[in-house]
Amino acid sequence: MKVLVTGTAGFIGAAVALRLLERGDQVVGLDNHSDYYDPELKRARLARFADHPGYHHHHLDVADRAAVERLFAEHRPQRVVHLAAQAGVRYAAEDPHLYVSSNVTGFLHVLEGCRHHRVEHLVYASTSSVYGANTRMPFSEHQSTEHPITLYAATKKANEGMAHTYAHLFGVPATGLRFFTVYGPWGRPDMALFLFTKAILAGEPIKVFNHGRHKRSFTYIDDVVEGVVRTVDRIPTGDPAWDGLHPDPATSSAPHRIYNIGNRETVVLSRYIEVLERCLGRKAQLEMLPLQPGDVPDTEADVTDLVQHVGYEPTVSVEEGVRRFVEWYRAYHQA
Repeated sequence: MKVLVTGTAGFIGAAVALRLLERGDQVVGLDNHSDYYDPELKRARLARFADHPGYHHHHLDVADRAAVERLFAEHRPQRVVHLAAQAGVRYAAEDPHLYVSSNVTGFLHVLEGCRHHRVEHLVYASTSSVYGANTRMPFSEHQSTEHPITLYAATKKANEGMAHTYAHLFGVPATGLRFFTVYGPWGRPDMALFLFTKAILAGEPIKVFNHGRHKRSFTYIDDVVEGVVRTVDRIPTGDPAWDGLHPDPATSSAPHRIYNIGNRETVVLSRYIEVLERCLGRKAQLEMLPLQPGDVPDTEADVTDLVQHVGYEPTVSVEEGVRRFVEWYRAYHQA
C-alpha cells in the first residue's frame, strides 16, 4: 500500500515508517522538523530509512493547509497514520496557541485530505491523557473522558470528536489510538527515561515527581509499532447494534473506533528507576518532589479490545526495554 505517515522524524512516527517499509509498503512521510527538542536526533531517526526507495519525505507542517492539500493531491495515499503533533503535557501551559495550531488545525487539514481523496483508513494518535480526572482503573475506552486536565489532552479529545464527525458525515473510516507512556531507543529527550539516564551518567540528581509513587503502563516502542501496523490493516465499520440511548464512547454507528494501546502491566516509577540504575550500574541521586499540575498519579491500560480485534499483545518487559534503551543511549551519545 501507499501510506502517508505524519511526524516521521518523531519517536513513534519514525519507527512506524520503518516497519511499514520493511514489510513492503510505500511510505510518504512528512514532518516540520520542529526545534521543540534537538533536531539532530530527528535527522538521525530519518537517516535510518530516508534513502529507502519506497520512502518519500516532505518537510512541511500539518498546520500549512495549502501544503497538506498539495501533498494529498500529489501522492493520493490509500491509508494515513497521523502521528504529527505538538507533544508534551507541561509545555502546553507555556505555548497553548502552538498546540491548537498543530494538534487541532493540523488535524483538520489531514481529515480534509482523507475526505477529498477517499482515503481507505485514517489511524490517528490520541493519548491516555484524555482520561484526565478519571481515577477508575484500568482505563477503558468504554469509560467517559469528559474531564481532561491539560490543554494537550483537550486537543487530543478534540481530535477524537473531529474524526468521529468525519466518519459520520463523510464516511471517512478512522481509528484513534490512545497511547500509554511509550519508551525505548530513539525516544524523546523530554521524557523521563531519557532525562533520568542523562542525569545519572552525569552524576546529577533526577527530579522524581509524586515522590516516585506514580504508576504507569510503560510500553516499549516495538510493541506499540506492532499494534499501530495491525490497526492500519483493520478498517473499522459502523456497529449496527450501537445504541444512542446508551452510547458507548469507544464505538459508533459510524466507521470510527477508539482503542487503548499500552502495556497490561503497570510499573511504579520508583521501580522503573531501580531497573534503570541496574542497567547503568550506577545509583541515582533522587530529588523527591510533589505531584505536578496536570499530572495524574496513575495510568493503567485496559487493552482487551485491541487484543481481541487486531491480535495486539505487548511482549517486552520493562527490564528488557530499559536495557535496550540504555544500550542505544550509550552507543548514540558515546556515553
